[in-house]
Amino acid sequence: MEPRGAAHRRSPPRVHGLHGRCLRGPLQVSEARQRLWQLIEETPWLRWQLLTKRPENIAAMAPWGDNWPDHVWIGTSVEDQRRADERIPLLLQVNARVRFLSCEPLVQQLDLEPYLAERHDVTHPHLDAPEGAVVDGMKRTSDRWTRVARINWVIAGGESGPKARPMNPEWARSLRDQCHATDTPYFFKQWGEWAPSGRIAIGNSWRAGRALVGDPVDDLGHRIEMLRLGKAKAGRLLDGQLHDAVPPLTPARASTAAAAPVLTP
Repeated sequence: MEPRGAAHRRSPPRVHGLHGRCLRGPLQVSEARQRLWQLIEETPWLRWQLLTKRPENIAAMAPWGDNWPDHVWIGTSVEDQRRADERIPLLLQVNARVRFLSCEPLVQQLDLEPYLAERHDVTHPHLDAPEGAVVDGMKRTSDRWTRVARINWVIAGGESGPKARPMNPEWARSLRDQCHATDTPYFFKQWGEWAPSGRIAIGNSWRAGRALVGDPVDDLGHRIEMLRLGKAKAGRLLDGQLHDAVPPLTPARASTAAAAPVLTP
């Protein structure tokens, strides 16, 4: 049953937290997975955000083929450059209205420009691609690559937990700037356990509750100082600002895809 007022809600609520459970494990049909697809089909007033570390499984496990419902968003985790280069091309093959990246925990500076830029000149490594080829979401037309499949949202954040590593603030700033340059919504979720102190320092890189990160910022060897404050105190301000951008939440409409079969007990 549709909740009261759902059909008239301007900003549909978003459902988080699947974290790929429905897109990993045995490839054969499971009753639990089919019930989940049925629930998603029956709740077009929600925005479902499916996140997976295994985008190679999406085509085999999700029931929508090339006709994903508008209210189902699909994302993958890309905490470092190797995983970004492995997973993003696979994600770009999914014909969802919103494809997103979860760069959390961010443990390395990421170059997402190849996956965010709208066009490129034809250069290595795709020089030999034929006319009309689609590579990493871009289509070759003469001497230009033009984007035909894009990343619609980038989420970034630091690491939590007792073994959390500090995130270099420059990594979060770099993603913010790359998104700004390509009009891609950027959501900075959290610093995690560690946050910048606002100071630079010299000395032992690690001691209780303190760490120095990044390359030296001057000839004396000063580096960025990070303090272990805990997730709650560290907060989510980046250079004094909240970054809460999300893709436009247009009014939900019912899926036109065929309903997934339900296995009854």
